[in-house]
Amino acid sequence: MTEPSAQAQAVPCLALRGITKTYPSVVANDGIDLDVAVGEIHAILGENGAGKSTLVKIIYGVVRADAGQMRWDGRPVTVGSPGEARRLGIGMVFQHFSLFETLTVAENISLAVPGSLRELSGRIARVSERYGLPVDPRRPVHALSVGERQRVEIVRCLLQEPRLLILDEPTSVLPPQAVEKLFETLARLAGEGVSILYISHKLQEIQSLCHTATVLRGGRVVGVADPRRASAEELARLMIGRDLPAAAHPEAAAEREERLVVSGLTLPADEPFGTMLRDVSLVLHGGEIVGIAGVSGNGQKELMAALSGERLVEPAEAVRLCGAAAGRLGPRARRTRGLAFVPEERLGRGAVPPVTLAENALLTAAHLDMVRSGFVQTDKTRAFAERCIREFDVKAAGADASAQSLSGGNLQKYLVGRELLQRPTVLLVSQPTWGLAVGASAFIRKRLVEL
Repeated sequence: MTEPSAQAQAVPCLALRGITKTYPSVVANDGIDLDVAVGEIHAILGENGAGKSTLVKIIYGVVRADAGQMRWDGRPVTVGSPGEARRLGIGMVFQHFSLFETLTVAENISLAVPGSLRELSGRIARVSERYGLPVDPRRPVHALSVGERQRVEIVRCLLQEPRLLILDEPTSVLPPQAVEKLFETLARLAGEGVSILYISHKLQEIQSLCHTATVLRGGRVVGVADPRRASAEELARLMIGRDLPAAAHPEAAAEREERLVVSGLTLPADEPFGTMLRDVSLVLHGGEIVGIAGVSGNGQKELMAALSGERLVEPAEAVRLCGAAAGRLGPRARRTRGLAFVPEERLGRGAVPPVTLAENALLTAAHLDMVRSGFVQTDKTRAFAERCIREFDVKAAGADASAQSLSGGNLQKYLVGRELLQRPTVLLVSQPTWGLAVGASAFIRKRLVEL
């Protein structure tokens, strides 16, 4: 790994002093100081809701700070928009993607990178091959998996040749080979003088990649460490202020009921760039956790659609739920038979962004006496949402907070909690700890094991 140059240490590429941002219900950033040297890979660590995303959005011009100063190459600057940030040489890959689903990969990238579609398609192909991030410029975004969409975001940012590259959870759904290639690319960029601000909850990544780590907790800087010398346990303890909860697997029962049985499931792709399922079989017993592994884009999305009821399958016996054929049942019918589902995409599929957490409870838990004679029982929806917030340690202003106001990790905890509180007999979860910090990830794993 390259070391920051002496010039980097003399004049920081980016310097923040006293950055403060307050929202009606929370202080997201509280007097934050941060220096990022030229050619330095600098990590920002912290639990979900610690203020990391707010801080980088301020740097990138998406959010305006209430107080504090930002210096770029030693000069005070005010970044009022992402366009101004890009003109300075700041690029960012967001945790939640900013892509138009109806456009192709090349058309999306053309919104931020100049050039004809033909020229951009060639550049996209070359950059994606060089960096080990395969994307097809012709594919529509709505047909891409989450992992593929993330590759598009990274490639778009690299095409802009930034001097400061901000990466918010860039490897959350990338396969190990792509992560290794990305790290090689980031190390090469740092060696060429590009500064990198790296947000990740994967401590091993930070230890192997980053020169410095600034740790946030409750919107404040609680420590600055050299991640190459600190242990993962020390960094985790600094992040959450306590030891991690442990998940203990109970003894497996000798006789276990078959809850979900998939037999020879074959399903054609439902769009030109989709993946066909061929002869997929698996058995899930009561009290058992079965993992589905594989590189993103190899049929996981299609399998989840077939199991959740979003796509019907033939014959009906290809999917059996609690002993009954379920292949021709839709999502609602499968839920009445004890199935619950946490989708990969939080905003848009798991939750409706602008509506409240209480209203989002209705999406999957309406059968819990939340609707009578066609009327929503507001007190029931609020009580359910407040219980979920309380039991799953969701940092939110309350049941009336909108889904989009939560950090990614806190929204994920709410969505997982919404399904677990229904006490399902079969639970499908796709990427349950994507974007979650070590404490929240350990908490969700513990709750899944207890279920």
